[in-house]
Amino acid sequence: ATVKLFARAGYNIRIQSRSYFPSIDDIEIECMLIRAQEIARYVADGVLDAGLTGKDWIMENRADVVEIADLVYSKQSSRPVRWVLAVPDDSEINSVKDLEGKRIATEAVNMTVDYLKKHGVTAKVEFSWGATEVKAPKLVDAIVEVTETGSSLRANNLRILETIMESNTKFIMNKDSYQDSWKQDKVSRLVLLLKGAMEANSKVGLMMNVPKISLDAVVKLLPASIKPTVSSLTAEDWVDVNVVIQEKLVREIVPNLKKAGAQDIVEYPLSKVIH
Repeated sequence: ATVKLFARAGYNIRIQSRSYFPSIDDIEIECMLIRAQEIARYVADGVLDAGLTGKDWIMENRADVVEIADLVYSKQSSRPVRWVLAVPDDSEINSVKDLEGKRIATEAVNMTVDYLKKHGVTAKVEFSWGATEVKAPKLVDAIVEVTETGSSLRANNLRILETIMESNTKFIMNKDSYQDSWKQDKVSRLVLLLKGAMEANSKVGLMMNVPKISLDAVVKLLPASIKPTVSSLTAEDWVDVNVVIQEKLVREIVPNLKKAGAQDIVEYPLSKVIH
């Protein structure tokens, strides 16, 4: 998803087999592939100038970095992912307070400890190397796990007690690097294009020719928050109407536009929308 986002922003990244150093068509940028769990620490330490990682891993590493922008995208949807506290369906644990003295498995140990401390609870929190969902109730009393839809938890007969935090991808910078005006400007330009690519996701453009007599009727069919661009044509009685809308609206709105008098309706894809 990240490579595709960069491509839509105009940066082509190529990942070679077995290489952790992708090439990019910008000689001023060097790329490196490392786990999201580690990026915040390396950026905070100045090993990397900048990186993309989750808010969750910034908190887990207690990393002191500059958060430049939110990039809200994920595998399943554009919604943030959630770190949740979950227990077996038949567990007698019904709140975080019931975890006093219990055993919890998670990949996010620091985040879990901080959450328990905030609620005045002391429990044994152990690091999980994976397959966390299958550890309750045989090995632990509860788990803290990341989820987008909750389907994996339900499949393993677990129920969510509480959401510990929501997380999304963030573009972060090292504090010293941020003070470098050239690096700051370079990152600002990159982030502008990345956000533009994200804004264009799920949107399309529509352009059409409309008789002036039908213009009001056509404009009324567009979502109220959208202001179309209306341009004159060589034919005095006609105008060109151009608008950006959500792609999911096209199938409903285009037949109505046609019925209202619009002609030569063209739908076209968008690469970036920059406000």
